[in-house]
Amino acid sequence: MNLPLYGFDLITDSQGLVTALVLGFGFGWILERAGFSSARKLAAQFYLYDMTVLKVMFTAIVTTAVGLWLFSAIGWLDLSYVYVTPTSFGAQLFGGLLLGAGFILGGFCPGTSVTATATGSGDGLTYMAGFVAGLAVYAIALPSWELWANAHSVGELTLPQLFGIPYGAVVLGVVVLALAAFAGAEWTERKFSHLRPQ
Repeated sequence: MNLPLYGFDLITDSQGLVTALVLGFGFGWILERAGFSSARKLAAQFYLYDMTVLKVMFTAIVTTAVGLWLFSAIGWLDLSYVYVTPTSFGAQLFGGLLLGAGFILGGFCPGTSVTATATGSGDGLTYMAGFVAGLAVYAIALPSWELWANAHSVGELTLPQLFGIPYGAVVLGVVVLALAAFAGAEWTERKFSHLRPQ
């Protein structure tokens, strides 16, 4: 097996779109099963009495990191073909703060708002309409601030490159961090359980 499939021309554009559609539905189903179609469930993360969001996301990150490392180590995946979004510290810091503020205020991120909309949630639909409108405004306004957005770009930068350590060491660090986060999340849920709505 050689991955990624696109990198080695083992999949056509049409097949890629179908695959993305199937994976998208699967991802949405997992989000819904985890309770992420509920703004209350998502907002509970910020009140510290329900850390499901942290647990699910860290599980996804660890699974992906270990999977990529393992597939690369046994020769199934060429990491040089995996697309990495260029790092632009200023723009991504600003965007992250904006996304986080929206998450706290609205109780949804873009992905979970789509999941909520699929379950018939009016809140999810409103939030999804808002992020689509935001994307449109960004696309229209981008030419006027593209220079600023790219001013602090350092190109494709990964943690192994940043710290000058092997990929496997970074994966191990992520696993250790996740285990610590899981333990902290369990403690936090017990500590703030009195805030949970009855």
